[in-house]
Amino acid sequence: MVAWGRGKESWSVDYRVLVGDTARADVWQQLDAVLDEEFPHASGMRLPIRVLCVDSGFNPRITYDWVRGHPQASWGPAGARAASPKTAVAVKGTARTDRLILGASPVDASKRRGTRLWTLGTPVAKSELYSRLRLAPPTEESGDPFPVGYCHFPRYEEEYFRQLTAESLVKGHWVVGPNQRNEALDCRVYARAAASIYGIDRFAEKHWRELEALLPATAAPQEMTAAPPARSARRVTVGSNWMKR
Repeated sequence: MVAWGRGKESWSVDYRVLVGDTARADVWQQLDAVLDEEFPHASGMRLPIRVLCVDSGFNPRITYDWVRGHPQASWGPAGARAASPKTAVAVKGTARTDRLILGASPVDASKRRGTRLWTLGTPVAKSELYSRLRLAPPTEESGDPFPVGYCHFPRYEEEYFRQLTAESLVKGHWVVGPNQRNEALDCRVYARAAASIYGIDRFAEKHWRELEALLPATAAPQEMTAAPPARSARRVTVGSNWMKR
């Protein structure tokens, strides 16, 4: 799970692995529980998941059935905030594009509440992420803000970052390294797609101010004073000052 702020500065809030067979209902019940969660903000308010992306490449029909049971919306800077805060969408990646999001197409138009499949350009998302992972943080002495697009992470174990950087660009194609897993990278790509579907690529300053206006006006943000201890990548939750700005 990733939180986003101005300039697409991002905070990794949590990384989890839900164990189970996607052909069985219990793993989807686990995902229901995740979607129902709210996460602590520095203001003291708890914020919901706005958009949750589910890869439909495996067991697509089961994925569509689960997604159909959650609120759908017309997205954009204005429409997103008027929609239910807990929306799930089906996504599928493609390498045949130079765009981050190609749009949404109906997959069950015969039903009254048709489900849409969002297609995302995975090479675009990966190239963007890798360029931002190279950004250097400002020094404490400078007092400068973090650079646009900077990625914040809690102290995950090394395996998480191995998976996040498991691929490399070889002759124009993203390739997974030998004996490496890339689940963390896939999750990060889908989190970027969720942010774009929500509309942050089109946000102007007024849209950020509208979101900030929903936060308590009297609560004083609290900075983290120490890094959390290293934990397993299987289930890691961190409290941070994400979206404080």
